[in-house]
Amino acid sequence: MRERNGERDPQQRRLDRDSRFDGSRMQNGDLSNRQWNAKKEASEFQKFVADNTGKLLPIFGTSFFANTPSTFAPVSNAPVPSDYALGPGDELTIRGWGTIDIDYRATVDRNGTISIPTIGTVALAGVKASEAQNVIRAAVGRLYKGVTVNVSFGKLRAITVYVVGQAKRPGTYTVSSLSTLVTALFASGGPNANGSMRHVQVKRGGRVAAELDLYAFVAKGDKSGDVKLQDGDTIFIPPAGGFVALTGKVNSPAIFELKTGSDTVESLLDVAGGLPVVADPRRAFLERIAPTANHPRSVEQFALEGQGLKRTLKNGDVLNVTSITPDFSNAVILRGNVDQPVRAPFKNGMRVSDLIPNREYLISRASTQHQNSVLADDENEKSTLDRKEKKTEQYTKQKSESIASRIGNLIEQVNWDYAVIERVNRNDLTVKLIPFNLGNVFTNPNGPDNVQLQPGDTVTIFSQDDVAVPMDKRQIFARVEGEVKVPGVYQLSAGDTLQTLIAKAGGPTANAYLFGTGFYREEVRKEQEVNLQRAADRLETQIRSEQSAQMANLAAMSPTEAAASTAQFEAQRRLAEERIARFRKLQPTGRIAFGLDLNERSFARLPQVSLQNGDRLVVPSKPAFVHVFGSVNVEASPLWRPNSRVKDYLKLAGTTTDADVDNTFVMRVDGTVVSSDSQGWFFGKIGGLEVMPGDTIVVPEKLDKATAWSKFMQGAREWTQILANLGLGAAAVKTLRD
Repeated sequence: MRERNGERDPQQRRLDRDSRFDGSRMQNGDLSNRQWNAKKEASEFQKFVADNTGKLLPIFGTSFFANTPSTFAPVSNAPVPSDYALGPGDELTIRGWGTIDIDYRATVDRNGTISIPTIGTVALAGVKASEAQNVIRAAVGRLYKGVTVNVSFGKLRAITVYVVGQAKRPGTYTVSSLSTLVTALFASGGPNANGSMRHVQVKRGGRVAAELDLYAFVAKGDKSGDVKLQDGDTIFIPPAGGFVALTGKVNSPAIFELKTGSDTVESLLDVAGGLPVVADPRRAFLERIAPTANHPRSVEQFALEGQGLKRTLKNGDVLNVTSITPDFSNAVILRGNVDQPVRAPFKNGMRVSDLIPNREYLISRASTQHQNSVLADDENEKSTLDRKEKKTEQYTKQKSESIASRIGNLIEQVNWDYAVIERVNRNDLTVKLIPFNLGNVFTNPNGPDNVQLQPGDTVTIFSQDDVAVPMDKRQIFARVEGEVKVPGVYQLSAGDTLQTLIAKAGGPTANAYLFGTGFYREEVRKEQEVNLQRAADRLETQIRSEQSAQMANLAAMSPTEAAASTAQFEAQRRLAEERIARFRKLQPTGRIAFGLDLNERSFARLPQVSLQNGDRLVVPSKPAFVHVFGSVNVEASPLWRPNSRVKDYLKLAGTTTDADVDNTFVMRVDGTVVSSDSQGWFFGKIGGLEVMPGDTIVVPEKLDKATAWSKFMQGAREWTQILANLGLGAAAVKTLRD
């Protein structure tokens, strides 16, 4: 960076000012950071275009000089052109054999000669490379006969050239004597933002020896204007004669230099590679600057054809080529629950049935993929279970359960009652919806539901999941398992109940245990999952509040007490975090508790619940055990005995010293949870509660630490509410405790 008397160069001060201006604009989000960094080195016209279009367009051709080679030093292994004229500094290797052996490396001296031992001096200045061997052979032949001579070239001489004018890096450059004007321009980085690419001159001996239009080379590959350089040549890059911008839908949006005052739109588009297929030649906008006018800027519209292409461009013009409107004048669209969305050609008199010829068009790709993946899913499950070395019985159970859950889901059910046509009124740009009954299109093609289409219509077909239909119009597949005569998946109708499902399965067996019957619904499972996460969030909030209160109390303690309390606090915090993490991993089952009477024996007394697709009824056999765990001496599963009570099993298991017997609760086999707070038991205790086969008795731990977690774990009221409402079983409590 140049400095004058300790002050910054005026140009640098201007760049700093522009940088501050650019930074403020960048904060407004007009251009990206990379663009604004590049804008600091941009020309004024580039900045002008960027301010108006929001895009920093490059100057056409500058990317050609983006990867400048690291060196342009003399080369020793490049092929030498046959018309290359030898001069001082060129190196030759001369070998000869016959009546005399010659192996000599010579360099042309400043007098243009080489000196070969026993041969003498040979003049080579100005001799072409193709003639050098003949000249040396003739010199040897004058003294020796029968000598074969071979001449090759080593390192060629370097030449000095000067790059001046509007170059990125003007200065003196040492390049190979084989260098041309283009290679020397690489060394200097090419023209700067204001330099000309269309009138690069080589000056030699006080006159212009050559002039190169880089656009012809960069855009067309025409290198005819390139010339070989000679020592002492001056490369002059004049200022550009003017710039125009091509933006919008052109193949190479950029800033282009005008070569003459007669450059046309057609000639600039030819340099830019023409127009892409998405360009709209009917509409182009030319923005023009007239500095002396009262209103310097104006815009005009014309078509890029005929006279429009012949329009002459002026310095400062901005030509914006618009895109064609991606609109179809003769198409209708089918989308939604269909084989594949299509844009079909419109025909006069076309109706919905022409767009959907038959019902198979309504089998969605997802349905087809689902059907095709059935075998693959079964094979994947089998291989996975085999890898885990599952037992045959467990494998059979899981495999049948997985297959059963997929019965009836091979295809997405179509909403036959409602489909819709969206029609755009191009006069006022409003959208009109035309609903129709899709089923009637096939059952009554001549009816009003087979709507006549218009160009631009969009026909949307819905599945029963897209727009929920009434239950009595849905297909229902429900599963019944366990102690029924024919377990399986059954298709039911709207209004069918649990009794209908059991009847289809042949009724219950003699071993059926009514009180333990489980009913599961996916919709309920999802609701339980949301509620479980809410409970976890509530618990986490309680713990954080308790932790904040404990931290605040540390300030009033002595250092010893504070250290002990901190250690205790950290242990409690880690324990709470671990259990909350386990709590979040619990998976609700979606079970709906019936709340049957303990002594109920008739399946006809099951609630009259209307079934939904995916419902699952499990009728277990009567368990022989009762489970007891928690703060007991022995976690066990003793045999169930008729008329036995909670206190009887607690005596068998034995409670520990820290057992909170008052808050003992029972998880019923029917999915309900009972505690001493839930009902007024005899003497206010739960010990007198009658226990049913399969029930689980949980004895919480009595904790002295009054933390939020201990309160939550200790109190049965919160547990009974969560376990009952979320359908969680004994396994969930076991997971939290372990």
